[in-house]
Amino acid sequence: MRAIQVEDGRLVWSEAPAEQVSAGTVRIKVAATAVNRADLVQASGGYPPPPGASSVLGLECAGEVTETGEGVTRVKPGDKVCALLAGGGYAEEVVVPAGQVLHVPDGLSLAEAASLPEVYATAYLNLYMEANTTIGERVILHAGASGVGTAAIQMLNLSGNPVFVTAGSAEKIDQCVALGAQAGHNRHDGPFLPAGKDWAGDDGVQVILDPVGAQYFGDNLSLLGTGGRLVLIGLMGGVDTPVNLGVLMMKRLRVIGSTLRARPVPEKAAVMDALLENIWPALGNGTIKPVIETTIPLPEAQKAHELVASNETVGKVVLTL
Repeated sequence: MRAIQVEDGRLVWSEAPAEQVSAGTVRIKVAATAVNRADLVQASGGYPPPPGASSVLGLECAGEVTETGEGVTRVKPGDKVCALLAGGGYAEEVVVPAGQVLHVPDGLSLAEAASLPEVYATAYLNLYMEANTTIGERVILHAGASGVGTAAIQMLNLSGNPVFVTAGSAEKIDQCVALGAQAGHNRHDGPFLPAGKDWAGDDGVQVILDPVGAQYFGDNLSLLGTGGRLVLIGLMGGVDTPVNLGVLMMKRLRVIGSTLRARPVPEKAAVMDALLENIWPALGNGTIKPVIETTIPLPEAQKAHELVASNETVGKVVLTL
């Protein structure tokens, strides 16, 4: 098969070995995949795949099932599906545990479906399973115009949670508000803390989803109200920061570190099952919509990575075959 390989720091479309189907796994002929920040980090030499995972980039895909292993009843050959991957999506085909595979939501194209698994699984896992967000709780989403952010805004609308976002331009804030955020702050206009406090009021917010890390940590703690939860899902703003332990104690705060890629298959399957029950119907009836910046042919993945690295995109960049 052909796949994207990293050669001398560039993404090249070339021959790669195919994986074998085993018990409990599914082979998918890839029609589309999508770019995630983790792909950029891996391509630059960081964030290696978990043990046993494909070294090919790509954390999600959509396409047609061509083969199933022993014991698989979830899907069958010919089904149109999308899948959450530990790697391997930037290729003509991929083998994935069946529990990480879902049928394409009604009415969506394969390109649209390819934009779903990684960001919707990340948003759902961290908002509802890690932070235990409940109806009415106020939520702050950093990088609100990202794939995870645009998914999370729509999910939180569905579950009755007011949302404040940070993003990199006034235009991005406007697009987040159009998706359902109540308000936002352009990070280039200075610290988000004053605007966040104006929005949250004296009681603060209950949940913050943050891919930034150290740069935002102190202000995040300031904005959380009593019993608040901060979920760290990225470290784009650094790893080292002073911590005011008194604030953590007095407010009874919880700081939760979370990753998705290296979790065991049963945990990933549980997230996908939750998406199927709680989010897939809303995608099928149009209440929630995929947010796609553009589509680019998979062999031109280098162009797609450069676009995502520019920080000018909203939602996902999809790669098609």
